Amino acid sequence: MAISTLNRSRIVVIGGGILGLAVARQLVADRPRSEIMVIEKEPHVAAHQTGHNSGVVHAGLYYEPGSLKARLCRRGIGLLRAFAHEHGVHYHEVGKLVIAHDEEENRRLESIAERATANGVEDLEMLEASRIADIEPYAVGLRALHSPHTAVVDYVGICRALAGEITGAGAELLLGTGVERVEEAPGGAVAARVHLRGGRSVDADQVISCAGLQSDRLAAASGSGRWPRIVPFSGDYLVLREHRSHLVRGLIYPVPDPRYPFLGVHLTRMHDGRVLVGPNAFLAAAREGYARNSFNIRDAVGIASEPGFWRFAASNVPAALREIATATSRARFVEGASRFVPELTADDVLPGPRGVRAQAMGRDGALLDDFAFSGSSKVLHVRNAPSPGATSALAIAEEVVQRAG
Repeated sequence: MAISTLNRSRIVVIGGGILGLAVARQLVADRPRSEIMVIEKEPHVAAHQTGHNSGVVHAGLYYEPGSLKARLCRRGIGLLRAFAHEHGVHYHEVGKLVIAHDEEENRRLESIAERATANGVEDLEMLEASRIADIEPYAVGLRALHSPHTAVVDYVGICRALAGEITGAGAELLLGTGVERVEEAPGGAVAARVHLRGGRSVDADQVISCAGLQSDRLAAASGSGRWPRIVPFSGDYLVLREHRSHLVRGLIYPVPDPRYPFLGVHLTRMHDGRVLVGPNAFLAAAREGYARNSFNIRDAVGIASEPGFWRFAASNVPAALREIATATSRARFVEGASRFVPELTADDVLPGPRGVRAQAMGRDGALLDDFAFSGSSKVLHVRNAPSPGATSALAIAEEVVQRAG
């Protein structure tokens, strides 16, 4: 049974993470005469990726100058900061050090500094070894790039504020409502029909899917193609014991190593004062498994049956060995962080939270590092919104709504 006929145009957004809510907010602003509905399968917003990250607001240090990622990141920061301040959500510029330990890393660090400057990152400073302790008293290195305005934020608080703002403006938020597929042009005057679990459906003039970890499955079920596929990577964190949290004031990051697809262990002071160590990056056996040893047979078989995944795995054996070491040994995990803060020991940490990242992968096994969409102007599927997706969400929403037309 379809839910109501349309007296005015209705736009349905699928997904109650930060991107779906940001898209809904943009639609409320841009389409004031339209009825906006957000459908989220969980009983609350920010249930998955958004609610299981470290809360970092990335400054835009690494991205190719002039690229869409760089532009959306820089614009997204300003929008996010203003929104957080407007709604009383915790946003704190803790600052970030990217630390080099040898000459090869120093050369890459200088390249990062050049990119960051070209991207308009403010007040950057390259620090020699003797000055690192001025920013992080317990940190060491050969040189470091200091980004004083890199921040942390309460992303769950941001999502709750987004939900409150859009519903206050008249949008409808359906929680605990799963979507099975979206049917385009089912007949008559209906442009699209959103089929819900339990046999109900919602008719709409336009649908924008921001389904995150389930984006590929929903797109495929809706006839929009299987690729790119989502391969979930889990990231386990350790957390410093409270009496040792003084060892880290802000964010301490390594220089990215181009040999590895993921960054490696770093240290993050969160908005609530906890200090995280990590994450590692390991293939997740459950897309929505946030407990250690989570396993979902459908998810595991889906990964194992993809030839592209095995091509990716074969070309990243050193990275896999590194991540296996951190996943199986707390001492090895902490060893990566102690390069930057030598006083850290395995006795200083406790098990922390886990996140799962929706990593889009192409048919050839290559990880997608750019935006990907499929569908049409009537039914648009966001297939990949790459890091820093949460930082850039309000700016990405502008792009998505413009693309949807």
